[in-house]
Amino acid sequence: MSQISPPRPSRSNLMQRLPWIYAFWKFSRPHTIIGTTLSVFGLYAIAFALNPASLSLPLLPLLTCLCGNVYIVGLNQLEDVAIDRINKPHLPLASGEFSRREAQAIVLTTGLLALGLSAVQGVFLLATVWLSVAIGTAYSLPPFRLKRFPFWASVCIFTVRGAIVNLGLFLHFNQQLGGSFGVPAPVWALTLFVLVFTFAIAIFKDIPDLEGDRLYHITTFTMRLGQKAVFKLALWVITLCYSGMIVAGTLLPNVSALFLIPTHVLALVALWVLSSRVDLREKQSIAQFYQFIWKLFFLEYLVFPAACLLHQG
Repeated sequence: MSQISPPRPSRSNLMQRLPWIYAFWKFSRPHTIIGTTLSVFGLYAIAFALNPASLSLPLLPLLTCLCGNVYIVGLNQLEDVAIDRINKPHLPLASGEFSRREAQAIVLTTGLLALGLSAVQGVFLLATVWLSVAIGTAYSLPPFRLKRFPFWASVCIFTVRGAIVNLGLFLHFNQQLGGSFGVPAPVWALTLFVLVFTFAIAIFKDIPDLEGDRLYHITTFTMRLGQKAVFKLALWVITLCYSGMIVAGTLLPNVSALFLIPTHVLALVALWVLSSRVDLREKQSIAQFYQFIWKLFFLEYLVFPAACLLHQG
């Protein structure tokens, strides 16, 4: 091995690279990247709590899932450049930070990596990633382009985030940790919570995008029902999620009720307090509350695994 260290990049070269990295970070839709990361670690923690074994971080499954994530959100941006110039002008394709060819290269590379890496890690991860990629493709690309239809758009989102990711990742990690085949009650509870919660995210996300969606004939629940009705519907759906989990906390085995119930009560109170401050006439106010909903989604993948681990402890 050579003893000569490679020259360190100059400050100017480093600064030239940072804008591309930041653009890639925006292109990957950070809230979805965080959600995917937390779901991988959270489901690994649940599997570990139920089947204690030697602890090792699930880095390769995480990389695989992140590649699939970037493929799905990147493909959506490739198909929605004109709409994003109105609804989300900060995104790299809409703003011109990425050329179409650059975005296509990222989407193709991450898609192939997701499919290839999942194929060598076991049947459950393969099924999780390939099904997610297939649904994500049908969501964005013609001739299906399911995002045009409110019902099917919502089904795509909560099927992947709610059912496929939770059940597939748990089965994968459970198998890796030597657990018996099957899905225990706590995982079903989390899956149902996320499934319904993701429906709320799916219908809420279009509230601030009314202008662009109307111009390009993308039919959404917001266009059909109005912003106020969809806002209230999303709020009550999330309330149902938390109420159900509070009740489930008294019944679930292998879960610390003393931790699970108070945390969900606090989250529910915070939801209603902040919802009362939302001004539906202000796009920024809606967007901030939407980001808060995503934070609640993130929080579940910390709280629920922690309740499982605390019970084992």
